[in-house]
Amino acid sequence: MSGIRTGGNGRSATPGTSTGSGGHRALVWRGLPERPGAAVLVLHGGQEHGLSRPGPVNLAGLRMAGFVHALRRETEGAGVAVGTVRYRHRGWNGERADAAKDAIAALDDLAEELGPVPTVLVGHSMGGRAALRAAGHPTVTGVVALAPWCPAEDPCEQLADRDVLMLHGDLDRITSPADTRAFAARGRAAGARVCGYTVLGTGHTLMRRINDWHRATARLSAGLLGLRDLPPEAATALALPARSTAALDLPLPTHPRTAPPVGHPARPLPTDA
Repeated sequence: MSGIRTGGNGRSATPGTSTGSGGHRALVWRGLPERPGAAVLVLHGGQEHGLSRPGPVNLAGLRMAGFVHALRRETEGAGVAVGTVRYRHRGWNGERADAAKDAIAALDDLAEELGPVPTVLVGHSMGGRAALRAAGHPTVTGVVALAPWCPAEDPCEQLADRDVLMLHGDLDRITSPADTRAFAARGRAAGARVCGYTVLGTGHTLMRRINDWHRATARLSAGLLGLRDLPPEAATALALPARSTAALDLPLPTHPRTAPPVGHPARPLPTDA
């Protein structure tokens, strides 16, 4: 998109960015249709501690470029805005939870500009933790968490009435697949609809089976927005009762390059958000 776009609040916005409190630009648009009816925000990973500002080019951010591309391709023509979250600091930083604060700031900016459109958060590692923490925001309807960092002390109540899909490689030595499964069970008990996948043969960097990571994330996100049917196993998992611990470590199937055609949206996206 080129030129100056007037957001939903009637103010002019520099293309590609949105400025939050203190002049920090938390929301960066990567794909912005003229009249979006839904959105996906992508959050990259980071460090446990670190107050320095991420550079304009960083490995964690570059890792998510393929996911942004896959999401834009999957939702092309469907009126879905795709953005990323820019962090103020490299680290989570204990109780400060800086990445979660930036995610919420980006969601506030998104709602101010586009209105309360349904939004899916996609986050890797620390970004997955931030996405899960920010899921209580009123615009968020679903989360796709990739190898998320899920400490046992993190809350789950904010996930109530959200759809949560969690993918973790069985060879991950940076964040714990077992912690993800435990968090998924606690999230379901707290009222979330949850499905968990194990990506066999992969570790934390998402490089092995990278095409499966990209395509699964894009298609599951589109499914959460009602643009395509969710895989049967995911739909079944999301319908399980709160006390169930089933379907939290389903093997992620190989995703072919050519997927079945997208059907009619289960929840039609508005055209005049």
